[in-house]
Amino acid sequence: MPKTSARLLSLLSLLQARRDWPGALLAERLRVSPRTVRRDVDRLRELGYPIVTAKGPDGGYRLGAGTQLPPLLFDDEQAVALSVALRIATTTGAGIEEAAARALNTVRQVMPARLRHRIDTFQVTAVERAAAPRVDSGVLMAISAVVHAREVLRFDYATPSTTDSPPRRVEPHHLVTRGGRWYLVAWDLDRADWRTFRADRITPRTPTGPRFAPRDLPAEDVAAFVAARFSGSDGSGGWPCLGEVILDLPAADVSPFVHDGVVEELTPNRCRLTLGSWSWPALAGAIGRFDADIEVVGPTELKDAFALLARRYAKAAT
Repeated sequence: MPKTSARLLSLLSLLQARRDWPGALLAERLRVSPRTVRRDVDRLRELGYPIVTAKGPDGGYRLGAGTQLPPLLFDDEQAVALSVALRIATTTGAGIEEAAARALNTVRQVMPARLRHRIDTFQVTAVERAAAPRVDSGVLMAISAVVHAREVLRFDYATPSTTDSPPRRVEPHHLVTRGGRWYLVAWDLDRADWRTFRADRITPRTPTGPRFAPRDLPAEDVAAFVAARFSGSDGSGGWPCLGEVILDLPAADVSPFVHDGVVEELTPNRCRLTLGSWSWPALAGAIGRFDADIEVVGPTELKDAFALLARRYAKAAT
């Protein structure tokens, strides 16, 4: 028979592995008597583990949810996965960076040396073009709660252009993260349209509104919807402004910098570029960053955008 401490750890590991365990099966797995299993369950309860006993001829046990967090038992891979997740959480901008760092330190202290070495070699540095705004974790939890409950959310929304606007009323659909920022995808009840809201600008109001039946997104999934909205698309999957130009550059020099654009080689030193953007001036500006002569194939709106930028740049130069 294994020592009591080792047997308790084995029993706890089994209880965490599945929802319900018949007492006889636990006794068989641990190679002890049902009476020993009952005594070990009582010991775990004394340590703070909320183990529920199922009545009946077969009997059984279940690890329930308690009011306090007792010591947890992880295998090696679970411990490493938890530590990696906590280290990544310190870079998310979700307002939990300090708590995640403290939790990681707590987990690391109780790890055996072989696992501490694996964790210490995993370092993450968040690199952003600009510092992403931090979001209060309470705001994220409040938004997540109404998304789960399908309840109308009322909130104040702060933007640089508005200082005193009426509260928004939305049917929250998804809480998403993109490029280091957190967003709420929701159906705006007052504007009768799908919108995305930056979570760092949201101040939830209470109480929440009535429950609602969720609507279908106008996209294949939430990822496609968010990608389309940030590209300025109407949901059809393409850019609202699509233009075609010829650049006096080799195709190989252009391709790495156009992402979802299409580059076609015309000659060793010339290429055709088809590129999209959310506005015509933005598209002209994106093409203008290539240090080369440009011939606009079309449409006329792109030519007009180049003329507009030319006037602006000439004015700026004087």
